[in-house]
Amino acid sequence: MSGRTGTPTIVAERIAPTTDHDRRDSGDEALTPLQRLESLCDPGSLRLLRTAVTSPALGARAVAGDGIVAGFGTIDGRPVACYSEDQSLLGGSLGARHAETIVRLLQIAGESRIPVVGFLASAGARLQEGLEALAGYGRIFAELTRLSGQVPLISVVCGTCAGGGAYTPALTDITIMTRDAAMFLTGPGVVREVTGEDVSASDLGGCDVQSQNGVCQMVADDDRHAIDLTRELLALLPLRSGEEPPQTRPVPAPAFDPSVFVPTEQRRGYDVRDVATAIVDGGRLLEIAPNWAPSVVCALARIDGRSVGIVANQPSRMAGTLDAESAQKAARFVRWCHLFGVPLAVLVDTPGFMPGSDQEQGAVIRHGAKLVHAFAEADVPKITIVLRKAFGGAQIAMNSRALGATMVLAWPTAQIGVMGAEQAVGFTGRREIAAAEDPAAKKAELAAQYAAEHLSADGAAALGIVDEVIEPAQTRDRLIWALSALRRPASAEQRARNFPL
Repeated sequence: MSGRTGTPTIVAERIAPTTDHDRRDSGDEALTPLQRLESLCDPGSLRLLRTAVTSPALGARAVAGDGIVAGFGTIDGRPVACYSEDQSLLGGSLGARHAETIVRLLQIAGESRIPVVGFLASAGARLQEGLEALAGYGRIFAELTRLSGQVPLISVVCGTCAGGGAYTPALTDITIMTRDAAMFLTGPGVVREVTGEDVSASDLGGCDVQSQNGVCQMVADDDRHAIDLTRELLALLPLRSGEEPPQTRPVPAPAFDPSVFVPTEQRRGYDVRDVATAIVDGGRLLEIAPNWAPSVVCALARIDGRSVGIVANQPSRMAGTLDAESAQKAARFVRWCHLFGVPLAVLVDTPGFMPGSDQEQGAVIRHGAKLVHAFAEADVPKITIVLRKAFGGAQIAMNSRALGATMVLAWPTAQIGVMGAEQAVGFTGRREIAAAEDPAAKKAELAAQYAAEHLSADGAAALGIVDEVIEPAQTRDRLIWALSALRRPASAEQRARNFPL
């Protein structure tokens, strides 16, 4: 990882944590819609809603519930609204009564201000009901938009979602897909007929596709794994905007100095998740969208029992540079944490924004501005730790003091400035370098001098750009203090309402 000899190995759960929830279904078979809700909720807490409704349009094929199981229960004693579509009835297609059940559940959840979890598997609007079914999707979308930013919204895609069924998860905060699930606006058959492209459902919109483009934030092995992830997510979030996330009993972090994972060589890569796991409770990270824009890491964790959002440059991918995609990813996560009062710990090690025509054509300016906006807007404690380097516009965008960071800390060997020393002297000392007998040696000499004079953490602290230079081993203790002493949750009225970005 870091290339240092004697580097310890942290065994940490990063993407697929488990819970202590007692699973009542231990076999390998797929869960039924009812079993999903029963497994999600605390034993005996589930209360169902609208179980007798049927669709007149289906005649003899109509079934009670109209292809949807919905209700309310608790997770770790906290209320939740939940529903699960039944793909065994006409492919899970959405009819008018089916839609009314979801809308009614969302309305009650909004009135009660409690989280919503949906297990989705739908072929789209039911052809037998035509425009009435299509209008049902519109009503669902409207209710989800009203709830956005008010309460946590989690979708679990556990089958095939097409058409309007694919938009439903896209309107929620977090989308989890099981490995055999797929979602797309137009299915393989339509694609083949319209474009002539022969593509499978998995290649068109499977979890490998949707997790790499940011549509899906987490991938689960199966329904039970998805339920574990959902329970883990909700345990780290408040019931509603304007409240603090629940606090648990602190768990010690692994007994490692986080700097042991960071090479002293500025250009050498390492996995920043090792640093994060060394400072969070139990070394446990719940990573969000790990397959999308991997040059930035976004994760939820606990520090001293308090929920925290981790945003970190990833030096093992593109040297930790920010680009259009990673700026979008980080901005979305920061704004989500802002909406639900989750403090932010920002681990910075970046040489800047990725240059090049591809990035400019990809609107890196617009997406980079979203990240700046997200950090500047976020009204939660925002603690930045510069690990190794922070240069240029990325130094500002990654929650700088000038942008409004609650506190900026830096490790002693960190470098902070407009650009790296070698790049800087390539401009400021190019005549002197060109005239030298050994240009490479002269450049290295000038670079070392520039770094000492203009890039040091102590120099940044003297200017007030950094609040304090700390030893790496103090990082967790500083974060514990900050999360305890600097809490300032904003009221729901102070927060922007709609999400996602």
